[in-house]
Amino acid sequence: MNIVRQQRALLFILTIGITLTATSTRAAGPGFSMGGTEGKNGKCLDCHATQGKVGSKFFIDPVQYRHTNHAKIGCPACHDGAVIAGHPAVRKVSTKTDCRICHTDIAEEYARSGHAGKAGCNGCHNPHKAKTPTEICGSDLNKMCAGCHNNYAIMASHAKWLPQAELHIEMLPCITCHTGSVNYVINLYIINRQGIPHLGKFVPAGYDELKRVAGKKDILAMIDTNGDNYISLAELRNFNTNPDYKGLHLQAMMTPETVTHSFRILDNRRDCLFCHASGPGAMQTSYVAVPKEDGTFRKVLVEKGAVLESLNSTPDFYMTGKTRNSILNKIGLLIILGGLVMPVGHGFFRFLSRNIRNRKENGHE
Repeated sequence: MNIVRQQRALLFILTIGITLTATSTRAAGPGFSMGGTEGKNGKCLDCHATQGKVGSKFFIDPVQYRHTNHAKIGCPACHDGAVIAGHPAVRKVSTKTDCRICHTDIAEEYARSGHAGKAGCNGCHNPHKAKTPTEICGSDLNKMCAGCHNNYAIMASHAKWLPQAELHIEMLPCITCHTGSVNYVINLYIINRQGIPHLGKFVPAGYDELKRVAGKKDILAMIDTNGDNYISLAELRNFNTNPDYKGLHLQAMMTPETVTHSFRILDNRRDCLFCHASGPGAMQTSYVAVPKEDGTFRKVLVEKGAVLESLNSTPDFYMTGKTRNSILNKIGLLIILGGLVMPVGHGFFRFLSRNIRNRKENGHE
């Protein structure tokens, strides 16, 4: 009986010891918690959320930062060197700021890619504005690449083998072809023409700009007029033809929902059939993506057929293959057949008339 009591007492002591050890370990660390953001960043953002205090280099947009998972683990989790006496005068470089601590799988995949050793994580990603692939605009994805890759050089190299290279590059993020990313969908972004009217280049419209146009109503309500969080083809047409939105335009981009960091050249992407054939059914899925105040994009499903109706819904975007427009295909076939009527008919009647003339000359008639 005493042995049993001793065992129970020992077990109780061990349990308490383990609990205290785990608690002290968590308390000693910088707070790798994925809960809320309360109390984890306030002291740092008292200065870093004000550009006048820290300058543009060290300014952190608090709205965009609080959206990230990085805000949930807290500033000291990465910037442990800043939590010392005398900050900010000392500004000791943190020895713990290493993306590989949390993103091990991505780091291993990236280490095997062609970019390994040429750029670090911060070369493409701003850790204070980290977003998921579905929350970022396709053109912003390409801006990451443009930090190192000259746009004109890219256009020239692709034009050697890719028809309408500039158009393709505008409609596709680089990672669509140069990584193993999957689950492609069509995202429709609201863009605005900048520069000379009718000649300026369309660029994605930002939150502040669209909020001024939308006024008191939600930005999405500019397109989703009935507020059902679903965009019909009729609503797309109404937006494109609405005189109140002059200068605004919907542009489509085919973007992946699941991205990889395996940067390389894939031979199958050079095959037109990868996109322009009976490809993945997901390519028929489309969304309207509108910007949010925190720098991300809200995506709302669009009625199927948006990428098929090339006249009003998506006037600058048309895919062939599985997503091709059957009506336009039939019209095209009729045009081809109509063009063959004259030469074929002419040749046929020439054959008949020559045959009849030869028979007469030979005395058969």
